[in-house]
Amino acid sequence: MKKILVVDDDLAMGEMCKELLKSKGYTSDVVTSGKEAIEKVFMDGVYSIVLTDLVMPDIDGIEVLKKIKQQTPQIAVVVMTSYGTVTNAVEAMKLGASDYITKPFKRDELVVVIEKILQMQRLEGEVDRLRSELGEKYTFGNIIGESVKIKKIFEIISNVSNTEANILIQGETGTGKELVARAIHYNSARKNYPFVKVDCAALTETLLESELFGHEKGAFTGAIKDRIGRFRTADHGTIFLDEIGNGSLAVQAKLLRVLQDSEFEAVGGDKPIKVDVRIIAATNADLEGYVEKGQFRRDLFYRLNVIRIFLPPLRERTDDIPLLASHFLSIHNKKNRKTVEGISREALNKLMSYTWPGNIRELENVIERAVILCKGKVIEPEDIPLYQEKTDFPLGLSGKPLQELIDQVERQIIINTLELTGADKEKAAKILQISRASLYNKLNKHKINGPL
Repeated sequence: MKKILVVDDDLAMGEMCKELLKSKGYTSDVVTSGKEAIEKVFMDGVYSIVLTDLVMPDIDGIEVLKKIKQQTPQIAVVVMTSYGTVTNAVEAMKLGASDYITKPFKRDELVVVIEKILQMQRLEGEVDRLRSELGEKYTFGNIIGESVKIKKIFEIISNVSNTEANILIQGETGTGKELVARAIHYNSARKNYPFVKVDCAALTETLLESELFGHEKGAFTGAIKDRIGRFRTADHGTIFLDEIGNGSLAVQAKLLRVLQDSEFEAVGGDKPIKVDVRIIAATNADLEGYVEKGQFRRDLFYRLNVIRIFLPPLRERTDDIPLLASHFLSIHNKKNRKTVEGISREALNKLMSYTWPGNIRELENVIERAVILCKGKVIEPEDIPLYQEKTDFPLGLSGKPLQELIDQVERQIIINTLELTGADKEKAAKILQISRASLYNKLNKHKINGPL
C-alpha cells in the first residue's frame, strides 16, 4: 500500500488532504511541523510521497525537502505554495521536488498530481526490475561450464568487465560470443546504459555505415529522414560489433576514428558527433590473416585487440556438454511446456562423441528438438538426430560426376540442418556459416521446399 505524509501547520488543511486521499483509496498521516515530518520519515520509512507546505514556523518546506532528499531520495516530495511564494516553489523543483501545487487548489488537482507521481514510481520500479532481471540473465555465472578452458574465460571476464578496455572476442560460430559480450557489459559500470548489437555480416557497406553512424536526410537514395545510428544509441553504454571482419575498409576507417577520438560524422553530414561508447568486437575469422592480406586495417586491429578472449569450440570442452545439455533441457521444458526429466547415459555419450560443427547453438537446437519430440520421460539416443550421422554417401565410387556428388552432399547437409533447427532458416544459415541470401539460393538450386 502506498502511503503519503501530509505536512502543514494548518491542521484543518492537513486533515482535509487526508480525507481527500482516503476517499481515493490512499493511506496518509498528518503532521503539523517540519521537524516532526523529518523525524517521522526517518523513523517510519514507509512513505512514497511527502506533501509539504512551504511556509511553516519551525522548519520550512525547503528544508524538509533537502533533508528528505539527502537521506531518502526515492521518496517523492510535493510542495504546497501560495501565490506569493511561487518563486520558492521553483527553487524547490530545482532541489528535487517532484511537483508543486498552488493554494487554494481544487481537490481534483491534488489527486492528479499524486496519481501522476505514483504512476511514475510504478514505471521506475518496473524498469529497475527488468534491468535487474536482464543483469542477472547475463552475469558470467550464466555462462555454463566447469572445464579448465571455460573457467579461464570466467576469470578474464571478471577482470576486464569494470575497465574501459576494448575487447576482441574470437571463436567459431555458435560458441557464445554475444553472451560473453553481454556478460561483460552487465558486469560493468555501463550496465545501466544501452547494450547495442550490430551484425556487420548482415548489411551491405552502405547500410552498415548508415546503421553505425547514422545519416542525414537526403544523404543517399531512400534517406527520407535523419537517422541517429547505433553509436549514438549506445552513448555511455556498449556497442557490440559482431563479425567485425566483414566491415569494409571505409567503415573500418570511421571505426578507427571513433576509437581514437570518440567522434565521427553521420553519412552526408559534416559536423563531428561526440560519443562515449565502449567497443566489444567479435569475429569467427582469422583477423591477423585479414591484416596480412590487406583486408583489415592493422591500426584498427591493434586498437580493438587490447584484450582478446578466445572462446573454445564445443568439441574442445566436451566435459561441459552434460551441464549445457541439462541447462538447455530446463529452458526448453519450460518454453515448450514439457516435463522431460533427464537425458540417458547413452544419449549423453552420443552427445559427447559428436564434433558439434555448430557448437553450443547447435547443441541447444538438438536439445530443444529432443524435448519436443521425446515420447518418454528421458531423452534417449534415438531422440537425438545429429546431421553428420546422415551424410552417409558414396565417396566417388558411384560413377557420378564430382559436382553432382558435391551437390548431393550439400543438399543433404542443408536438409539435415533445417531439420535440426525446426526449419528456422536464420538459425540454419548461422550454423552453416552462410548468409540467409546464400541459403535461399541453395534452397532454390536444390529444390528444397515445403515442411521438413
